[in-house]
Amino acid sequence: MKKDLVSIADLSKAEIYKLFDKARDLKDELKFEPRLPYLAGKTLALIFEKPSLRTRVTFEVAMHSMSGSATYLSQADIGLGKRESVADVARNLSLWINGISARTFSHKTVLELSTYSNVPVINALSDLEHPCQALADFLTIYDKLGRLEGVNLAWIGDGNNVCNSLMLGAAILGINMKIATPKDYEPKPMIVTQALNIAKKNKAKIIVTNEPVDAVKDSEFIYTDTWTSMGQETEADKRKAVFGKFQVNAKLLANAPRSYSIMHCLPAHRGEEITDEVLDGPHSIILNQAENRLHIQRAILATLLTS
Repeated sequence: MKKDLVSIADLSKAEIYKLFDKARDLKDELKFEPRLPYLAGKTLALIFEKPSLRTRVTFEVAMHSMSGSATYLSQADIGLGKRESVADVARNLSLWINGISARTFSHKTVLELSTYSNVPVINALSDLEHPCQALADFLTIYDKLGRLEGVNLAWIGDGNNVCNSLMLGAAILGINMKIATPKDYEPKPMIVTQALNIAKKNKAKIIVTNEPVDAVKDSEFIYTDTWTSMGQETEADKRKAVFGKFQVNAKLLANAPRSYSIMHCLPAHRGEEITDEVLDGPHSIILNQAENRLHIQRAILATLLTS
């Protein structure tokens, strides 16, 4: 692996499967040992410009479970890019800690941290990508089916950062992915082009459409996310009006195969992008995804912080 994990496209197919194997091995080891020694004496800095439940807790627990520690730094603590430049923060942290996990508004910030840091930088979410989430999602599918190549995945909703990472990861892993968004809310053209180029090498199909019914047909896994991400709150009312027919509900799922699984990266806006009966229903594997955030991030940390 490279020093950093900025994009899921930083990883090869073989490296992704190695992370899956590592995640499973660590999970099994922790059934017999309360803590593992692999990151003893290591410290991870958590730079979070945005609040978080799953990302913060899973990174902190992952470090603790491998005998390491984590230091949480909010925007109020360091004023990243305002009180102090991103480059200076990266240079200083490199003197004291062993890795940086950054949850930022701008992808440029993660890239700057990567450029100026001498320790590994992990993208814990930016406006362009969310690679840790996508890796947890693919691990969840892999756990359920025992395979990834040829799987059919549908994305319903906004062409956002999670969608971008899933699309790139699907192309790498040979997964067929249909992305259904309202017009003008498609994923960024540069990401679509990148995914299509990768997909050609791995016999994957990436299709972008504006029709959710077409996307869910023949899709074994159906994924949605909030229509309004953090930082877009002023667009909330407009988005609700535009995204109405993209709600994942019983009516839409009547067009899906009988054995479909429902996915969501959380937090969910119940009654907007997904209904309660679907989110809490028998087809939901959403809590499996949430659990796998811990397992995959443990594997990422064990790989990057000990290499």
